[in-house]
Amino acid sequence: MKLNLKRPLAFFDLEATGVNVGADRIVEIAILKAMPDGTEQMLVKRINPEMPIPLVTSLIHGIYDEDVKEEPKFADVAQELADFIGDADLAGYNSNKFDIPMLLEEFLRVGVDLDMSDRKFVDVQNIFHQMEQRTLKAAYKFYCDKDLTNAHAAEADIRATYEVLLAQLDKYKDVEFTDKQGKISVPVVNDVDALHSFTNLNKSVDYAGRIVFNDNGEECINFGKHKGKTLESIFDTEPSYYAWMMQGDFPLFTKKKLEEVWKRWNNKKEALKQSKAAQHQAPRQQQYKKPEPAKPVTNDMLEQLKMKFGK
Repeated sequence: MKLNLKRPLAFFDLEATGVNVGADRIVEIAILKAMPDGTEQMLVKRINPEMPIPLVTSLIHGIYDEDVKEEPKFADVAQELADFIGDADLAGYNSNKFDIPMLLEEFLRVGVDLDMSDRKFVDVQNIFHQMEQRTLKAAYKFYCDKDLTNAHAAEADIRATYEVLLAQLDKYKDVEFTDKQGKISVPVVNDVDALHSFTNLNKSVDYAGRIVFNDNGEECINFGKHKGKTLESIFDTEPSYYAWMMQGDFPLFTKKKLEEVWKRWNNKKEALKQSKAAQHQAPRQQQYKKPEPAKPVTNDMLEQLKMKFGK
């Protein structure tokens, strides 16, 4: 099956020093770019993370410090990666929770602001977990009837992810799905917009899931004591929370979105302050309104005064 694409769809997978988006670094990235005409482009890069790779992590993905010590740093390849991705939509396996936040963090760290405002995100894991609830290795066996023999190698993982999505589109064609609210739909279709809607479950603001949209489209905290509260309501009662988050160990993109809401909240406060000041000033202006200038005395006015006072 050929993907029905309006623009390129970049499948990508990261191997990193760990899973902490704010602290860990990428050691390998593989990008398979599926084009609307059915062709494919592949880019694979090993990256020097500028920090030791923990042994427990190396044992998982097979990349050790020796393997990357001569490789370029992320800053050296960031623009090449951004140019290769271009305006493509993004897809991956567990990409919404890990790969997208991690990649954005690396870009922001070196001053490359990859525009995410108009992109669609297809997380193949979310299709799988909602329809079958298995792992990538099981998904590859289940959908493609193949064994994933080189798991945790970025290129092998992303190739398998691509094949799994194509198989999912075949398997779930015209298959109904009932969501938690009882709504029935046919969500797995050959359309990136529809797959974006089906696989982006939490409506994240910052992609790391620290800030999410509620049903009213308002930015809410998704952790800790304020979980479920809108950012603006938190700023109203505890404005120091903004400084705490900005100084804390949160991803740079999370802080960027937090700052946007903070500025908007401050602008609203300032506009309200000016509006109240204007309302307060208006009655005072009316109270001290200058009297109209006296009209000149006319002969008619003198005649009326004579008649009134009998003179």
